Amino acid sequence: MNKLPLRKRNGLLAKMKLFFTALPLLSFGTAHGAQSRSGKPENANAVANTTFGPIKQIKAGLLNVGYVEAGPASGEAVILLHGWPYDISSYTEVTNILAAKGYHVLVPYLRGYGTTTFLSASTKRNGQQAVVAEDILAFMDALKINKAILGGYDWGARTADIIAAIWPERVKGLVSVSGYLIGSQAGNKAPLPPKAEFAWWYQFYFATDRGAAGYAANTAAFNKLIWQLASPKWNFSDATYEQAAQAFNNPDHAKVVIDNYRWRLGLTKGESKYDALEKKLAAAPAILVPTVTLEGDANGAPHPDPSQYANKFKGKYVHHTINGGIGHDLPQEAPQAFADAIVEVDGLAK
Repeated sequence: MNKLPLRKRNGLLAKMKLFFTALPLLSFGTAHGAQSRSGKPENANAVANTTFGPIKQIKAGLLNVGYVEAGPASGEAVILLHGWPYDISSYTEVTNILAAKGYHVLVPYLRGYGTTTFLSASTKRNGQQAVVAEDILAFMDALKINKAILGGYDWGARTADIIAAIWPERVKGLVSVSGYLIGSQAGNKAPLPPKAEFAWWYQFYFATDRGAAGYAANTAAFNKLIWQLASPKWNFSDATYEQAAQAFNNPDHAKVVIDNYRWRLGLTKGESKYDALEKKLAAAPAILVPTVTLEGDANGAPHPDPSQYANKFKGKYVHHTINGGIGHDLPQEAPQAFADAIVEVDGLAK
């Protein structure tokens, strides 16, 4: 294909950038107890504490889980769960804030990320929602954590939602970015309006052989694009991204990610041993534990309106919209607001 002249190429790129950043976000309704807070996007030149302590490993269920922990072992347990395409570094500042307040904070790599590996080569590299929740329960069991405050965004929020809904006795309180994210294959069968379908472009790309090969070949570049689209006002530095991108070098990363998105569309069946759990989740069970939901005012990723999920939280419940250009990776973009939500839900649970 012949190259466009430089001026036309620059013009085309400018139009593409405008198109993506101007995608209409879902309007924010008012959930019961809803409030508005402010957050501050990272400046590329800002200096922040971006390091954890040493990565620890523990055998839990099907995995050898890599994780970090901070704060006194006697403190209230808080487990923080990352999403795709991110890693545990989303919670560095949140962890520091909570540890200083006396919480015992644990941040595990999900399957397919960082130093979390499968114990057996024969285990299916499954990414369906039920198995990730089972992973975290196994992680809690291995560390003898009977009950914890769970916090998460993206895959992490969905996982925390599932545990809170199905095993409420294991959850003292829940902080969930973008609220109620439990889904089902049946719920994904009906086509969405064109603009909504367009927002899920990567899911349809992953459904193809070309997409699977493309993601495996260009993981770091692909995920950096997702960061830019999902948090259009977050001026993250190259160093911030590269720190997280190391987690994508996991040998099972691409397989788990592709399986996750294909499962959602019913293109993979998942494993039969999780069928009973998926049946429960398909009924969209209510969450009874104390919950704080959060949403950034500039989340460029697909996400529900808070008014659509408020009635799924039947216990003590508060919603906050975090202002200041906060995108999809809310814990990293607005760490104080996320940490405040953990403290808040701890108070609701007392």
